[in-house]
Amino acid sequence: SEGMVWVSPERHGAMTAILKAQIDWIPLSDGARRPTQGKTLAVMQVSGGSQSFNAVNQMRILGRWMRMITIPNQSSVPKAFLEFDEAGRMKPSGLYDRIVDVCEELAKFTVMTRGRSAYLTDRYSERVESAEALMKRVNQASI
Repeated sequence: SEGMVWVSPERHGAMTAILKAQIDWIPLSDGARRPTQGKTLAVMQVSGGSQSFNAVNQMRILGRWMRMITIPNQSSVPKAFLEFDEAGRMKPSGLYDRIVDVCEELAKFTVMTRGRSAYLTDRYSERVESAEALMKRVNQASI
């Protein structure tokens, strides 16, 4: 995938263990590169009580650590049990609109970074030659 959406209920002030376990199954590396590097990420959370941002903050940290491009927008739905109708669909509201905003922004960032993620995530520290490799390349005894 080019982008991901992570959504978690907030439980005891944190994202759920089941979501963290799913994220932990994503391979950490493919050679020297992380498979998630340069992919876009949107984060959202729901809670049964008042609004907070603990779960989305944790997911942002994980996304950054995995070198993902986490979009600026996010969504947190407080008292989620009040936001759905009998059929299980989310009721029209400002909270619903915010979720649509997040998804739309993710799509835009994904299109903007398509084909550019290697450039955007290129790191000097990963491409710089060691002094030893440079000496061999230019056939020099010492630097």
